Amino acid sequence: MFPGGEVTDDLEITRSLVVPAAELQWRFSRAGGPGGQGVNTTDSRVELRVNLWTLSTLSPSQLERMQVQLGHRLVDGVVSVTASETRSQLRNRRAARARMAALLRAAVLAETRTRRPTKATKGSHRRRLDAKKQRGQTKNLRRKPDM
Repeated sequence: MFPGGEVTDDLEITRSLVVPAAELQWRFSRAGGPGGQGVNTTDSRVELRVNLWTLSTLSPSQLERMQVQLGHRLVDGVVSVTASETRSQLRNRRAARARMAALLRAAVLAETRTRRPTKATKGSHRRRLDAKKQRGQTKNLRRKPDM
């Protein structure tokens, strides 16, 4: 048996967070690349999708953290991963499950860093003002002379 669970099992993210198999959406299509005679007949490319907004096992705080961490990957609350490395649909399904678990695990365990306000140093402040003065002088030199 596959260490991460069989492709029809629930997807374990952490010990306390499990995505039920019923909430995993699988989509299969033809993958590009080598394949011999079966290249145009087998749907070996796998796309695994999970809708975070309807995921029943997420707490509100976990959902919020995932939305912050995965915001760039979310489309209407759905996060998706694809796998098409091998010519076997089963191996690609396993790879997609592993990727999804790693992605969600990283998102739910990631701590959002709070911004610590910083103050510009005296040196950086002086350099900025000097650069502004230099730029102003350069523009002054481009003007037409007064008569």
